[in-house]
Amino acid sequence: MLIVKIVSFCLIALFLYMLLKDLKSNIALFILVSTGIIVFLIMVPYINELIGFIKTIAEKANIDIFYIGIVLKILAISYLTSFCSELCKDSGAGSIASKVEFSGKILILLLAVPILMAVLNTILKIL
Repeated sequence: MLIVKIVSFCLIALFLYMLLKDLKSNIALFILVSTGIIVFLIMVPYINELIGFIKTIAEKANIDIFYIGIVLKILAISYLTSFCSELCKDSGAGSIASKVEFSGKILILLLAVPILMAVLNTILKIL
C-alpha cells in the first residue's frame, strides 16, 4: 500500500530531523522541506486521476464543467495554501504562513463569485 510507504518515509525523515535539529539545524530544515515536497510529488499522479474521475462524473450528471473547474481550483488553492503554510510554520516563519493563508482565502473568495452569482440567479428565477 502506498500509504505505508509514505508513512515509513515520513517517519524516517522525522527520525533524521530529530537527530539533526540541534546539531545541524540547516540540514534538519532541509529534511523537513524536502520531505514535504517529495510526498507532494508522489501524490500528484493520484490527484490527476481523481480530477479526471470527478470530471467524468460531472459529465455523466450533466453538470456544467465550468463550475466543476472552479470547485477543483478552489480545492487546489486550499490544499496548496495549507501545504505552504505548514512548511513556513515548520521553518519558523509563522508570519509568512499567515500571509499565505490570507492570500489563499482571498483567492478562494474571488473564485467563488461565479458560483454565488449562479445560485442567486437560480433563486431569483424561482421567486
